[in-house]
Amino acid sequence: MSETVLVETHGDWLQITLNRPDKLNCLNEEMHLALRDALQRAHDQAARAVLITGAGRGFCAGQDLGDRRPGTADWPPDLQQTLNDYFNPNIKLIDSMPAPVICAVNGVAAGAGASIALACDMVLAADSASFIQSFSKIGLVPDAGSSWILPRRVGIARAMGLALTATPLSAADAEAWGLIWKRYEDNALLPAAQALADQLASGPTAAFAATKMLMQHAAKTDLDTQLDHEARAQKSCA
Repeated sequence: MSETVLVETHGDWLQITLNRPDKLNCLNEEMHLALRDALQRAHDQAARAVLITGAGRGFCAGQDLGDRRPGTADWPPDLQQTLNDYFNPNIKLIDSMPAPVICAVNGVAAGAGASIALACDMVLAADSASFIQSFSKIGLVPDAGSSWILPRRVGIARAMGLALTATPLSAADAEAWGLIWKRYEDNALLPAAQALADQLASGPTAAFAATKMLMQHAAKTDLDTQLDHEARAQKSCA
């Protein structure tokens, strides 16, 4: 059986590749746990940057709906427990990673796959990539952080439209809307993402970690408090 998540060391940074290409890298239980192990490894090894991408023609098409079947002991699944056990820990690991986390979206990023991508600090996408809030197609709500991230990136009107209609968003529109950092021709995406990881890994690690903290606080606080956060962070970096 092939590994569902591949981890490669590139000097001071790690590349994590979702590796179920025949399933568009849909997430099953094994893959959730392997991704958690990979992210924890990056944290424990103090990687200076992390790059997440997908094998094959897609980044991640979300949860593998065939992973649990009627008639098995865990049917019907407790979706709240599933999120708390499998999805949310990985989103929190990405969010709390001191090092910059880059995502190279090489195809479709749907449902929780889009959530994982958008949880990263910098998102690069291939021209052929698309982002789909596919939850409403199966009668569910955006999860794994999507309902928190989307309104902050693109505004409530666009976030609501994407969530309710499950309309695919092209890489070009995602770039224009400010959902991602940059887009590239398909064959240029991975080299560009790896070059960015090299660049960030050679940068000021403490300052990057403090910058991430400040950006995260900014979504939850007022200007006066943020100015205090900035002053303390600047002192710690000096």
